[in-house]
Amino acid sequence: MRIHYLQHVPYEGPGCIETHFRSRGHDLTSSHLYLGQGLPQVGTIDWLVVLGGPMGVHDEMACTWLKREKLYIREAIFSGRMVLGICLGAQLIADVLGAGVRGGAYREIGWFPVEIDHGAAPLLRGVLPGKIEAFHWHGDTFDIPENAVRFASSDACANQGFMMGNRIVGLQFHLETTPASARSLIRNCRDELDGSRFVQTEKEMLACGERFTLANELMGTLLRQMEEWNS
Repeated sequence: MRIHYLQHVPYEGPGCIETHFRSRGHDLTSSHLYLGQGLPQVGTIDWLVVLGGPMGVHDEMACTWLKREKLYIREAIFSGRMVLGICLGAQLIADVLGAGVRGGAYREIGWFPVEIDHGAAPLLRGVLPGKIEAFHWHGDTFDIPENAVRFASSDACANQGFMMGNRIVGLQFHLETTPASARSLIRNCRDELDGSRFVQTEKEMLACGERFTLANELMGTLLRQMEEWNS
């Protein structure tokens, strides 16, 4: 399988996603958009993964590559490719599908539970448990695109995940984060740790390595299931 991921800043990479795909022998390539790197022809990939980043979907003046990226995501969706968006990536998918993206009621940073609604998304039964602990680092939120279903929510953010069929998945939360990538985020975005209601301290975020292990295992399960659904 040919998988391509879009990265928006040097300090927020694919985490365990890269390890997972390489362990399964897939062809994994990337575009580092902040470096001005180009995008492959959509027809040459099977699966597009859109990672997170500190910018917003409307920051097209500061991040001029956003317009090109949105067109590419839209083309991937409507040409039948698998698309997974994480955090900013999920917001970009929502945006190109006509759903609103805006500042959320709370900034959410750290480890917080996410409820998974198997009734809305029965395909996820046996893939993600009804309640998971996920890593978060976001201030914006998305509306659910037309023809998609919301399957995840948290106390701080009602819309934590959506699916369109078995091919398009948007996750506001992070299951790919490793201890190293969490430290990288903390080092580069420390100014966002404002002590507000849903913002943990650096010590709280890094206190338990098992959290990362369990989240990465869930990410691997979801990636394998998406692959099976679309094989």
